[in-house]
Amino acid sequence: MTRLLGLFVLFAGFAFAQNRVYELRTYTCNEGKLEALKARFRDHTIEIFKRHGIESVGYWIPQEAATSKTTLIYIVVHPSMEAAKKNWADFRSDPEWKKVAAESEAAGKILAKSPESVYMDPADFSKLK
Repeated sequence: MTRLLGLFVLFAGFAFAQNRVYELRTYTCNEGKLEALKARFRDHTIEIFKRHGIESVGYWIPQEAATSKTTLIYIVVHPSMEAAKKNWADFRSDPEWKKVAAESEAAGKILAKSPESVYMDPADFSKLK
């Protein structure tokens, strides 16, 4: 019986992982605002993400000189596409997020344009699959 239960848990976990959706997001800042954006993520945003089911995978700054001072790229993962929509709606309406966003932009708007977002599924040969 214990082995059967173990197999069930293993297969259930595998099925759950199959529905996960990855999201690549690119933020373009106004000149001189990248450090403010990084501080906001480091000090607040990632923790608020966690509360809303948004799991951080990694954060990057491009090496190219033209974008290295204005761009933050990151990947998050959601349990499903439906969960992603709910997670973002809940995040955007979070009172702490609204306060943090307003305070971080007191000295000027951080983003030059709306974030770019691409939802992704791992390829069949990906280690993330």
